[in-house]
Amino acid sequence: MNSAITSCEHPGPLQTVDGVLSSHEGGQGREKGGQPRSPSSSPLAYGVLDIPPWYLCIFLGVQHFLTALGGLVAVPLILAKDLCLQHDPLTQSYLISTMFFVSGICTLLQVFLGVRLPILQGGTFAFVAPSVAMLSLPTWKCPTWTLNASLVNTSSPEFTEEWQKRIRELQGAIMVASCVQMLVGFSGLIGFLMRFIGPLTVAPTIALVALPLFDTAGSDAGIHWGIAATTVFLIVLFSQYLKSIAVPVPVYGREKKCHTSKFYLFQVFPVLMGLCISWLLCFVLTVTNALPSVPTAYGYLARTDTKGNVLNQAPWFRLPYPGQWGRPTISLAGVFGIIAGVISSVVESVGDYYACARLVGAPPPPKHAINRGIGIEGLGCLLAGAWGTGNGTTSFSENVGALGITRVGSRMVIVAAGCVLLLMGIFGKIGAAFATIPTPVIGGMFLVMFGVITAVGISNLQYVDMNSSRNLFVFGFSIYCGLAVPSWVNKNPEKVHTGILQLDQVIQVLLTTGMFVGGLLGFLLDNTIPGSLEERGLLTWNQIQEESEETTKALEVYSLPCGIGTKFCTSSCTRGLPFWPRLEHGGKGEVGVSQLTLCSQDSSGERPKGATETRM
Repeated sequence: MNSAITSCEHPGPLQTVDGVLSSHEGGQGREKGGQPRSPSSSPLAYGVLDIPPWYLCIFLGVQHFLTALGGLVAVPLILAKDLCLQHDPLTQSYLISTMFFVSGICTLLQVFLGVRLPILQGGTFAFVAPSVAMLSLPTWKCPTWTLNASLVNTSSPEFTEEWQKRIRELQGAIMVASCVQMLVGFSGLIGFLMRFIGPLTVAPTIALVALPLFDTAGSDAGIHWGIAATTVFLIVLFSQYLKSIAVPVPVYGREKKCHTSKFYLFQVFPVLMGLCISWLLCFVLTVTNALPSVPTAYGYLARTDTKGNVLNQAPWFRLPYPGQWGRPTISLAGVFGIIAGVISSVVESVGDYYACARLVGAPPPPKHAINRGIGIEGLGCLLAGAWGTGNGTTSFSENVGALGITRVGSRMVIVAAGCVLLLMGIFGKIGAAFATIPTPVIGGMFLVMFGVITAVGISNLQYVDMNSSRNLFVFGFSIYCGLAVPSWVNKNPEKVHTGILQLDQVIQVLLTTGMFVGGLLGFLLDNTIPGSLEERGLLTWNQIQEESEETTKALEVYSLPCGIGTKFCTSSCTRGLPFWPRLEHGGKGEVGVSQLTLCSQDSSGERPKGATETRM
């Protein structure tokens, strides 16, 4: 993933050399309280512990929101058809606003109390496949009349009950499954399981998050391939080709007052600029009637006025609340299906934690931070179920990719992004306005985003000996079956028959979830086929984690805020908790791995000498 997204050939985008705008300008090289910034050999503009200027936090927070926007909006829109809501855009808008609001809460919880890395939380595609599989069962298939727009009265109690009873079923399954995730995290079980979950399990699981969605990305982009290609071209142009170009911008400082300085604009805001320019292009083409006005014509959904009624009907302010769709219900098939999604989400999140730590120059997360992060994600899924998003929450892999593009790893930026999500969830008009982004623009972003997610998964293979026929077989077979088995089951659901309806439903939901099939096969094969720890990549993973456990930098990054666990609540009872920070002992921590950076490998794939170790 690292070499595919960005390189290390020029200084960070905010470093000052002869008038170039710097992250150290105006005393910004110090954190609150006058403490100096943590030293780092990483080319990051801002590290995980740095605090950028407030205006930069806002802009970068908005960019993270827009980077996650495709995924946040896509989940409710994908589920809309199976919830019988394809002809009720106003309710879709409510679901999107609820998703924004809950994602903001979960992001703040994760940054302050969870793993404490700059990772945005949002709806998870890991829950989409089991949710669709559950809603495709005969019990929950939408009535024929809901498929005809002329027969649907969105304000009638009958129609309201049709979609609400389905989302209540999803709510109950998600809330029960989230308890399993909290147990796995806070009990420390995930730390135990990580002894057996290696790169050959994580790689196919994460890759199969995005690979089965190629049809969704292609369909959205295919609404107007010209607009989608423009969006892709702009994002790639800004993030890869123009990233080293500094643009003069007006700056106000204490010493020089108003003056101009150079700023690496294209590198810091590639996604934001790409989306805005493509959106503006669609607006111009709509005003000039260059795009067709007939709903059945090719390119009609590229118009910016196709979803105008949503903006008119949405209230200015709407505060989502728990139980807004009624009391959740529970079914066995739904619970087991979502648990499969939880397992996939957990494995994906652990991989995201390590990838994020590499990108922001932080030490690999220790076991207590991983336990806490997974537990908080489980709490987030519980909140998502209670609020009724129709989905859970997880770490957003695409935003981890954005960290590699912008090279701004401050977690205060993610705090700003969480606040933006909360505001978008409360201000109904603003949330509805973002929901009106033309479909091909979102499709173009999907193509980039899903490509990055797939690369994140495959990048875990860098720790594995890929010259080994054993490893090639495990990865290739897991990926292929993760695509083939769900496809066959979807086409032949009647072949899954045990005589017990509930068991049939559970099996069907599990086998139509590609991440579960691929991840399970990778896990079983990797742990049963003979192979050394070094060959499997587990030796490197274990060494990284063991070195991280005792470093000063790890304690600084992953400890709880306000000295909790290090200055307060340090009794023997709390220290025994699997998710509680560990204190340093007797001089340990003087030397350790302080970063596993994006630049730890050169273009030839070799690691520069001393690039991954810093003496503190």
